[in-house]
Amino acid sequence: MLRKTYVGLAALAGAVLLAGSVAGADLSASLKQGVPDLKSAGPLAFGPEGLLFVGDTKAAAIFAIDTGDRSPSATAGPLKVEGIDGKIASMLGTTEKDITVNALAVNPASGNAYLSVSRGKGPEALPAIVKVDREGKVGEFALKDVKFARAELPNPAPGGKRQESITHLAYLDGKVYVSGLSNEEFSSRFRAIPFPFAEVVPGTNVEIFHGSHGKLETNSPIRTFAPYEINGESFILAAYTCTPLVKIPVAKLQPGERVTGTTIAELGNRNRPLDMIVYKKDGKNFILMANNSRGLMKITTENIDKVEPITKHVNDKAGLTYETIQGVKGIEHLDQFDKDNALVLMRNENGLSLQTMPLP
Repeated sequence: MLRKTYVGLAALAGAVLLAGSVAGADLSASLKQGVPDLKSAGPLAFGPEGLLFVGDTKAAAIFAIDTGDRSPSATAGPLKVEGIDGKIASMLGTTEKDITVNALAVNPASGNAYLSVSRGKGPEALPAIVKVDREGKVGEFALKDVKFARAELPNPAPGGKRQESITHLAYLDGKVYVSGLSNEEFSSRFRAIPFPFAEVVPGTNVEIFHGSHGKLETNSPIRTFAPYEINGESFILAAYTCTPLVKIPVAKLQPGERVTGTTIAELGNRNRPLDMIVYKKDGKNFILMANNSRGLMKITTENIDKVEPITKHVNDKAGLTYETIQGVKGIEHLDQFDKDNALVLMRNENGLSLQTMPLP
């Protein structure tokens, strides 16, 4: 079944506002007013009460920022913003070629979308957070005079791999879950950081059996993940490059420990996962995954508790099956918009379009 998380589940906004207001107030009380010194803006995730978590890959740090965006929008219906890269570029005083959208997250408290953006290229690129409301209005979320907190990750990936020190974020049950690489020999790490932030404990060392490569791997980072509950137990469903899908018990994500994820699918090699969500349709749960070369995947979770683990080399695909959603191309980021729709950032001949799409 699906876990109740704040990772893109905008359909739960009303319940979050009613049940989470006291907890949200306690969480924001731990923040201090000021200017977050982001060096970069990468992965995004929402917690309760409009609390936005931002992965700063350059600084290897996680920022918690109170957006103040807690009221459900009065605007309903689909959302579509064509040429959003041009609108962002104009707002930031540059051109589309100098804009990179790094992540997308929907605020479940309001239904508004947030994008993390790089202005410029290379190490000199500047970070920005962009807000898109339900009417399609695009505006910069100013990183000044906001309440925030910062957690620095120990032993981040060095040099050219620093951008992989944080590959994905999620908030679940009072913790911020962070995947990425460290500078240690066993470099693939998964961290569970309690919030409000205190000391960041060592992460869990994660190894997997990569069916396409036919071997155990310890240095490949998780690219995207989603919390999921199987028979009452909390798991992380994690996707890696080339493209194993792995389940990892949350209970085993202990500081400094070593855990081997169970490979439950090989979705095809020569492929990089970009974003994934878990959703329910017609009484069944599915995984929707965007990737860079095999189209938009709708992956079944049927028999996820019984599927035979992949422990030997496979030529192409094995385990859980998927279908490719026909006629959908160019998706670079996605998140759940409401119970019936995803929000996707899609590249077409006119640049980038931010739009809702019915869940398949």
